[in-house]
Amino acid sequence: MAMSVAAGMAVMAAMFEVEIGEACGPKGKHDEGRAAVRHGTGKGSVTLGGRRVPVTRPRARTVDGHEVPLRSYEYFAAEDVLSQVVMERMAAGVATRRHARTAEPVGTRVDKETKSTSRSAISRQFVKQTETALGELMARDLSGEDITVLMLDGEHMAERCVVVALAITADGTKKPVGLWDGSTENKTVVRSLLADLVERGLRFDDGLLVVIDGAKALSAAVREVFGDKALIQRCTLHKRRNVADHLPDKDKDWVDAKLVKAFNHPNPEQGLRTAKNLAAQLDKNYPSAATSLREGLEEMFTVTRLGIDGRLAKTLTTSNPIESMISIARATNRNVTRWRDGQMVLRWTAAGMLNAERSFRRIKDYKQMPQLVDALRRHAHPNKVTDTESVDAAA
Repeated sequence: MAMSVAAGMAVMAAMFEVEIGEACGPKGKHDEGRAAVRHGTGKGSVTLGGRRVPVTRPRARTVDGHEVPLRSYEYFAAEDVLSQVVMERMAAGVATRRHARTAEPVGTRVDKETKSTSRSAISRQFVKQTETALGELMARDLSGEDITVLMLDGEHMAERCVVVALAITADGTKKPVGLWDGSTENKTVVRSLLADLVERGLRFDDGLLVVIDGAKALSAAVREVFGDKALIQRCTLHKRRNVADHLPDKDKDWVDAKLVKAFNHPNPEQGLRTAKNLAAQLDKNYPSAATSLREGLEEMFTVTRLGIDGRLAKTLTTSNPIESMISIARATNRNVTRWRDGQMVLRWTAAGMLNAERSFRRIKDYKQMPQLVDALRRHAHPNKVTDTESVDAAA
């Protein structure tokens, strides 16, 4: 690698000289018609091997005294590449103090002259890059996105709560679309996030499935912002965990088995009856578990009522996709030892969300998404016939 760096720097210097020659003509030859003259050299630095390396660059001035820009130098001197390297290493969990050790080898001579590898320099680069990430995420135009599903969840860090949103489009593509912070996962914070999404173009006139973990603040804000156009599906995994938390160990397995059977029943009404019967069965010995089970129980069967089954139903009846994104964001910030303020929390979370997006795949059984789209349209426009129904009728 060090030999390649030395060769690369030689090529870079040659490129500088070629460009100066094109502007000023061959060195040492008089040309009355030239538009620029050589003007010595200047000190600069370029990005190489994940660090800043000092270089000497030739300079030129026009005949009327203006500096001639050296395009090849500007390209190599741009800090965007360095910022991206820093972003990728921080996202991978490399602490600021270890960046110099993880950088690519560039040779002893070059390494002694490098800069931008100190903790403070790395930190400045990361702040710059995460500010860009936060701005990009919060400015995403949603007007051209055919968003069918919206997943919401809260992440607690630094005594704050960041509510994040993950959208799933009609073709099964997952997209992080926003985040909002507050002291708790309350209705005001969630409503602010949803209002921001609508302002950026989120359309829900044709129906929207909103998947949440069960928090009352989430469901209240969803109803307030989207009205009856949105259908809420509560996470069945969260419900099972919440019920289990109210039970002794000896009763957790059989209760959970009955819940799984109820939530997976192909007939949503039968599944609901099974769950209600289980709640009645728990009333005497474990009233808290029964109360936990009954809370929001109708919304456990929303996806099934829409006629969705199989792997797509399994994906949409839990908050696993958004929790997976949050876990990657959490891994990104695991080396943070001191959270300075809410802006820092937002920057790091946004960086983690965009880092997670790079590994996203379409959801399982995305080919069934048109069926979900039609079902949501029927809900939003009960008196209209969907495109699929029109084709079926014509056939």
